[in-house]
Amino acid sequence: MLRLSRSIALVGVCAVIAACAKKDNAADSAAAADSASRAAAASAPPPAPAPAPAPLTDANILALLDEVNMADSANGNIAASMGTAANVKAYGHEMERDHHMLRKSRQDLAKKINITPAAPAGDTLPAFATKMQNNLKGQAKGAAFDKAYIDQEVAVHQFVLSTLHSFQTAAQETSLKAAVTKAIPTIQGHLDKAQKIQTKLSGAPAADSAKKK
Repeated sequence: MLRLSRSIALVGVCAVIAACAKKDNAADSAAAADSASRAAAASAPPPAPAPAPAPLTDANILALLDEVNMADSANGNIAASMGTAANVKAYGHEMERDHHMLRKSRQDLAKKINITPAAPAGDTLPAFATKMQNNLKGQAKGAAFDKAYIDQEVAVHQFVLSTLHSFQTAAQETSLKAAVTKAIPTIQGHLDKAQKIQTKLSGAPAADSAKKK
């Protein structure tokens, strides 16, 4: 009986040892695999950096200027017909007129310096312009439209102003560089006026509440 007990105990110990050995082997295998993967990662070449965007050409700049002016002239036309506040309608008329004139002058310049406008690869401006116009057309006529249009115009002219400064540096042809420089004060004036109207529209509800009290 004692021998049987010892035999059972011995079998149990062997089983435990075997299990531990398997665990140790598994741990050793996992550690080895981890070390191998780390070594492979260390020896692998780093990922190649993303290619820098190609610098804008004068043809690219002329195309982008045409797209921007066409878009804001179209937005102004929408505001002139859908706007409710007098200052918003007047601003829409002004944007339609000014950006049409700017577009025409850039088209004339392109012919004069004999450069055919060509949009850069991956140009998203036309799609964005369409989205802006659809957004305006989807607004309810009245205060909601007025606010949406002016908020949009503030953002658009901030973007255009920043873009013109970058075009100033990128433009190579002297006449194009001069035309971009000349347009900056006009766009800054548009931005200033839009911000003033934005402030008035934002304060209108508060003013109306004060009058009722």
